[in-house]
Amino acid sequence: MSEQASPEPTVGIFIFNLQGELLLLKSHKWPGRWVVPGGHVELGERVEQAAIREAKEETGLDVHDLRFLCWQEFIYDPSFWKKRHFLFFDYACRADSTEVRLNDEAEEAIWIAPEKALELPIDTYTRVSLMEYLKKK
Repeated sequence: MSEQASPEPTVGIFIFNLQGELLLLKSHKWPGRWVVPGGHVELGERVEQAAIREAKEETGLDVHDLRFLCWQEFIYDPSFWKKRHFLFFDYACRADSTEVRLNDEAEEAIWIAPEKALELPIDTYTRVSLMEYLKKK
């Protein structure tokens, strides 16, 4: 594992379908927890562009109506599969389709009512952003 030189900016995408359900994924990177799709912001890429790209790469879904939820700092939290310092920029958005095509990072996907998602073992950062979404809703 290479050492980080600086924090890594990442996006989390809270994708909602036409029925208002949230897409959650299980990933080996977050053992035992449900999370939202997301990933790194690439050099020269705007954060919103990264959210749209990551949603497509990880779920096959085209998303629209991005709305900023919140940002969080993740510093060497053991809930992730390796030691990292991230800056999470989380967005809520819509998808017109519910046909998810997972890439190799996700093992499982579900659509669930946002309030019901809070009853699942979701990671702490997903929980914070989901609570922020529900406050703004």
